[in-house]
Amino acid sequence: MNARIEAVPPLSEADLLDLGTRAFQGLGLPAADARQVSRILVMADLFGLGTHGLSRIESYGERLAVGGINAQPRITVERVAPALSRVNGDNAVGPLVGMRALEAAMEAARECGVGVALARASNHFGPISPYSLIAAEAGFASIIGSNATTTIAPWGGSDARLGNSPIGFGVPHPGGDPFLLDMAMSVVARAKIRGALKRGEAIPASWATDAQGRETTDPAAALDGFLLPIGGHKGYGLALMVDLFAGLLSGAAYLTHVKSWSQAPEQPQDLGHFFILIDTARLGSTEWLAARMRDFAAILHDSPPADPSRPVIVPGEIELGKLRRQRESGVTLDGATYQLLQRHAAAAPAAAA
Repeated sequence: MNARIEAVPPLSEADLLDLGTRAFQGLGLPAADARQVSRILVMADLFGLGTHGLSRIESYGERLAVGGINAQPRITVERVAPALSRVNGDNAVGPLVGMRALEAAMEAARECGVGVALARASNHFGPISPYSLIAAEAGFASIIGSNATTTIAPWGGSDARLGNSPIGFGVPHPGGDPFLLDMAMSVVARAKIRGALKRGEAIPASWATDAQGRETTDPAAALDGFLLPIGGHKGYGLALMVDLFAGLLSGAAYLTHVKSWSQAPEQPQDLGHFFILIDTARLGSTEWLAARMRDFAAILHDSPPADPSRPVIVPGEIELGKLRRQRESGVTLDGATYQLLQRHAAAAPAAAA
């Protein structure tokens, strides 16, 4: 019989970070590593990206338990050129590899004006927005991407050969909201389809096809089929470019060489990521950049909306608005996620409690 799941009160950012850190320690991560992983996932929750937030404790935890993810990796960073680094994640939890790669790219960008880090031997690293915001707050414009498990058929094909690889862009705005664009190459992420299945809801026909390549509104059929790319053949091409940078150039797995975390949870995925950063301080003063960013946003905001109830926005405004509100009011986690976090946290070393 299933235990009753009680309502969860809103939790502050600090409480979420503490709970997430202890939960990942309970799964075997060292304290510092657990905190870095939790930092990215908590930021996802604050952005309102719950499917990529602390709810990932379920899939990450299952793979940590069976050895599919290395709880105590030895991540290495090799500077192969003044502005270029290669990161070997040693099959660590993805957000930890992502943070090490971001730090390597920022270090190189401070020295050279631009910095690039290519990571391999990694896993799902959460959404891109947290990394972009961290970079923007430090003054770096960024292009960040990752490859993924195959869920999309090649344009004109009939089986899954490429992943729903996300890519994100960020531009800092001193004293204001940075530009943040975080998108996958499909119309929606599989996590949204899984959510619809759990809720017993139909999905729009534009989201995915069934296993025969036919449009479907059935989330179960969609999960057995393929995601539809944004922009048709153009989205297909973009997805391939992300995989070339994140997978092929980094030395990671690519296309069908990427292992499925759900079908083979005990095996390393060998995902790859890329981080391309520009130090905007080399281009002009903070006042110069702030003035241009204000003007850039104003040009867009001043466009008369087609629907008066939906004014024109700049990418990132919705997420950053949620971030500010939830930093004040707290985040309400799903009850099952909260219980799972508590259960893993109870297994953390006593000194961390």
